[in-house]
Amino acid sequence: MGDTLMIIVVIGLSAVLMFIFPLMTMSDRTDDVSQLTVNTATTEFVDNVITTGKLTLDKYSKFVENISSTGNTYDVEMELKVLDENPGKKTTQSVDTRIGENVYYSKYTSQILDELSDDTPIILLKEGDVFIASAKNKNPTMSQQFKNFFYSVTGNDTYTIAAEHAGIVSVTGSNYD
Repeated sequence: MGDTLMIIVVIGLSAVLMFIFPLMTMSDRTDDVSQLTVNTATTEFVDNVITTGKLTLDKYSKFVENISSTGNTYDVEMELKVLDENPGKKTTQSVDTRIGENVYYSKYTSQILDELSDDTPIILLKEGDVFIASAKNKNPTMSQQFKNFFYSVTGNDTYTIAAEHAGIVSVTGSNYD
């Protein structure tokens, strides 16, 4: 009877080592590839926007399509900090110099997407504006599910794949490019 129990334990341990452990390792590698894809897509999207001075509905749609190709769903957030230059001028001198400081006001994802409607699928930015984009996975990946099952490490509100990139717009956008 003792030998039979030992054989069952060995078979169970063998199954874990031969099937479950490699499956967990492969799912971790899949998450790594997804992370790299999302990082690259986010960086390219933001860099394209800040170097052209244009945020278009087409660019946004391609960005979402690229990150969705990983098989996960993502929460994409954008923030546009628009430079409000506050150009007060001194009246006692003949030289026009600015008084005060530059102020930024922010537009967030819902406001940006409202502005990027089918009627006007472009937002022109000006030099000095700041654009930020981030993407975080919403669905639990297979790796997260395995970790939840074996370790109880991750919770429902955590994400494993995330990317964020920001930059200052270097050129004022134009419709004539």
